[in-house]
Amino acid sequence: MLLDDGQISARLTPQAAVAAMRQAIADAERGVLAAPARVASDLGQGRLIFTTGARAGEWFGYRSYDTFGADPGAQVVAVHDWHTGLLKAIAVGHELGRRRTGAIGGVAVDVLARPDAAELALIGTGNQAWAQLWAVSTVRALAGVRVWSRDAGRREGFARRAEAELGVRASPARSAQDAVHAADVVILATSSPVPVLDPSWLADGCHVTSLGPKQRGRAEFGTALADRAAVLVTDSLAQAHAYRPPFVLDGTPHMGRLISLGSVIEGAAPGRTDPGQVTLFCSVGLAGTEVHLLAELAGQEVD
Repeated sequence: MLLDDGQISARLTPQAAVAAMRQAIADAERGVLAAPARVASDLGQGRLIFTTGARAGEWFGYRSYDTFGADPGAQVVAVHDWHTGLLKAIAVGHELGRRRTGAIGGVAVDVLARPDAAELALIGTGNQAWAQLWAVSTVRALAGVRVWSRDAGRREGFARRAEAELGVRASPARSAQDAVHAADVVILATSSPVPVLDPSWLADGCHVTSLGPKQRGRAEFGTALADRAAVLVTDSLAQAHAYRPPFVLDGTPHMGRLISLGSVIEGAAPGRTDPGQVTLFCSVGLAGTEVHLLAELAGQEVD
């Protein structure tokens, strides 16, 4: 089974993707899904990066991608049968990875945001921002979406697309502060090496997801946001500790407060305990989740 971006977009619903990622995150917490931190091979002018995963007795596989050039080539995800080692499916392109990340963000919002969260702010208008909206719109009844990025044309086009394809009421914001004001959920999906919001802009009870850079000296949010957040969560503690340069919270008291999303799902750690709390989810990329999602798609084909 060979899937390209068009086939993945056509076959994968946000509901199925969110459900699969919730299962994968819970499985990783329980030790059912093996999900080690990513590894990289330095090839001189760039790196070849691998994330791997396995569900014992069912499948194992990997995702590979590169850092060559300004526009890295297509990612490859492969899933093998556990017992025979034979390839079950291959996905080539970017959509599987984007939608997997979007679905993990959807799980985070569902687990950490207030149940009545309805106003969403998106900082960023790229593919990752779209994948987040695609998933989040299935876990919360969004009354409105405000979008901001540096390019007015992109934010206006994003808002029109959101209404046309997802049926959500969306509008371009005049500034990042205007977008964030009174939002119940804020998603940061930028490539900015410096913080893109002031934590004082956030309303009490807001949930924030960060997708962009989050390493020391290059991060779309600063430690002031962690100061404001009562709950700090990530999808992979192993990956957060493996960052080089270090994770933005590494070396601060906040690192000891960081808990896994899986521990909240499984009830081993509390998430939001008060509607007025600010929660922060740092999406770092739980390994094995792309393979899990491809295995789900391969299983649908067999069924």
